[in-house]
Amino acid sequence: MYRRLKRYVDTIRETTDFVPRAAIVLGSGLGGYGERIQVEEEIPYSRLEGFPVSTVAGHQGRFLFGRVKGVPVVLMQGRVHYYEGYDMQEVVLPIRLMGMLGARTLLLTNAAGGINLDFEPGDLMMITDQISSFVPSPLRGTNIEELGTRFPDMSQVYDRGLMEKLREAARRERVSLREGVYAQLSGPNYETPAEIRMLRTLGADAVGMSTACEATVARHMGMEICGVSCITNMAAGILDSPLDHQEVQETADRVKDQFERLVTSFIGSLA
Repeated sequence: MYRRLKRYVDTIRETTDFVPRAAIVLGSGLGGYGERIQVEEEIPYSRLEGFPVSTVAGHQGRFLFGRVKGVPVVLMQGRVHYYEGYDMQEVVLPIRLMGMLGARTLLLTNAAGGINLDFEPGDLMMITDQISSFVPSPLRGTNIEELGTRFPDMSQVYDRGLMEKLREAARRERVSLREGVYAQLSGPNYETPAEIRMLRTLGADAVGMSTACEATVARHMGMEICGVSCITNMAAGILDSPLDHQEVQETADRVKDQFERLVTSFIGSLA
């Protein structure tokens, strides 16, 4: 795996020597953020032989290298998910690659279902901790010693300093920002009401099908991590209505302007 990652780094370096300060994973509702930044280089996933490609509508497949308020960033425009049939090592491969390209800060974004009864669709939630026990660990198997230790500490996955910067960005942009614990399940089916009650008992405030595994490998690499969930729907059993992906996309689109302002202000604070 490490040799494969090095090969991808070498391929990208044949096109650009751009070194990002931060990496941003664009979740549902933020896919168009790439058009808002000063792009210097674009690398389609198709240029990287054997690179995993998302099959989900709204997830493009490319890396964008550019600047947000002068801060050099790499955007991952199109994540892959475990439910698409990829091995977990493939799911997190783009995160590792962005880290090897130089990114030391990782901002993860996603669409999530609200478990906390105080939440409403359209809320933005800063991730303060995570529950990833319901999906395979991406660190399972032979450890990649070049990237990190065999048994990484997970007592503070999401960086306290970055969380404070995100709070300050929310205040500057007058964006309401919730805080809570994110749980990752495998998908693609939505959760049952019983599973949501279980997750609430465990302390989860939101649930989705990505992110936690990505944060795990980023933590393994020593990256500083921050995460934001867009609460696009209330989880199963809370409201008397079925869940569907169209609702997720519509809610994400409705709040994308404030989501983009929050991300821009936060990245600018890294300068």
